[in-house]
Amino acid sequence: MEFTDLFLVQVERTKSRPFASGALTPSQGVCFLGSQLLLGLGILLQLNDFSRVLGASSLLLVFSYPLMKRFTFWPQAFLGLTFNWGALLGWAAIKGSLDPAVIIPLYTAGICWTLVYDTIYAHQGQEDDLKVGVKSTALRFGDSTKQWISAFGAASIGSFALSGYNAELAWPYYPLLTAAAAQLAWQISTVDLSDRADCNRKFVSNKWFGALVFWGIVFGRLAS
Repeated sequence: MEFTDLFLVQVERTKSRPFASGALTPSQGVCFLGSQLLLGLGILLQLNDFSRVLGASSLLLVFSYPLMKRFTFWPQAFLGLTFNWGALLGWAAIKGSLDPAVIIPLYTAGICWTLVYDTIYAHQGQEDDLKVGVKSTALRFGDSTKQWISAFGAASIGSFALSGYNAELAWPYYPLLTAAAAQLAWQISTVDLSDRADCNRKFVSNKWFGALVFWGIVFGRLAS
């Protein structure tokens, strides 16, 4: 059994996933990955030249992220860099370039948000991670997790506010961002990091944080 398969089976939160449960064979996974890559390539080729280069450059992060938990206690930071690349690509697809005043704080906000929610998620499997020898910010922060994720949460909200200001979003953006900040503060203050079920509930609740920020951007742009 390969390391990745062994890890998936031994870790409680991943043992029901397709590979670990046997619902998906490696060959089926490769076929699915190939179809997704072809679909993504088809979309990327519809974009401008700058966006094509930017999109292709994300592959380094995509392929390296799964290995990070073997080498660093900060795989959640690499996840943030990878997941939030879409903020750069979305802007470039429309504008044909990047505006650092808007994009750098937006990208930073997304990375910091990812550090919050994925650290909470990682607390579900600290014992399993130790058992199989992989790393996470949950293990790195330990008993200081709430202080760390509070700082990252504050940095995320501040960066979202700066990005919105530089993008000249109108006033509706800010009440909704305030509501998102309250949702994030609720997550951090109430999560029981020793309770797997509660960590999962707080992790899933980030859909509401994301929705609030999204609609803030929409209404802030419409009112501009």
